[in-house]
Amino acid sequence: MQRRDFIAFCAAAAAAPVLADDAQPRRYPRTRLVGQNGAPLLAKMVPVNRNLIFHYPYAATPCFLLNLGRAATPAHLKTADAKAYEWNGGVGANRSIVAYSAICAHKLTYPTRDISFISFREEKSAGNKFASVIHCCSEHSQYDPAEGGRVVAGPAPQPLAAILLEHDPGTDEVYAVGTLGGELFNEFFEKYAFRLEMELGRTAREAVNGTSVVQPLENYCRQQVKC
Repeated sequence: MQRRDFIAFCAAAAAAPVLADDAQPRRYPRTRLVGQNGAPLLAKMVPVNRNLIFHYPYAATPCFLLNLGRAATPAHLKTADAKAYEWNGGVGANRSIVAYSAICAHKLTYPTRDISFISFREEKSAGNKFASVIHCCSEHSQYDPAEGGRVVAGPAPQPLAAILLEHDPGTDEVYAVGTLGGELFNEFFEKYAFRLEMELGRTAREAVNGTSVVQPLENYCRQQVKC
């Protein structure tokens, strides 16, 4: 290889994007979770078995925050392309608080301001044979939030991406710090590009930094589909 070709090759390699490894945690800006009044959301204030929503790591990507009322212990999981990873469980004094991307791993269904086909279900129902799962009504994929978002029913090819949380025991504050598992953000932005542009303009892909507001799902969207 000629010297000038070698230099060009090295420059191209240095400029190439580094692909995210779904088996490793991905760090995003450390973001304090706050209530609708702007005050820090304390772990002891998170209600049990209630659908709460916030946005992270981007302005347009919704997440569920859940207090399961019981400890969520570590789980060994795999992405759709068979990459193994370990989820470390819940946070808070009782290790019961967890968070997941609210973008279904099957057809990227997600809660909008108008309607949500995906939510946490505490009780079993005709279309939901498991209790305490995140259920997507689009194709009935169901995920266990106590086990890292593991798929327990339906066609989803992988668990929901977990949102990594940090709990400060001194202040009882909760922070989102990254993600773990199969991210689908690029596919999400590609599929819903027009809708997100209409709703959020150029801010849709802006990184959340500083704080993110947590609110009940029923306050965020007008209708929740139950199936």
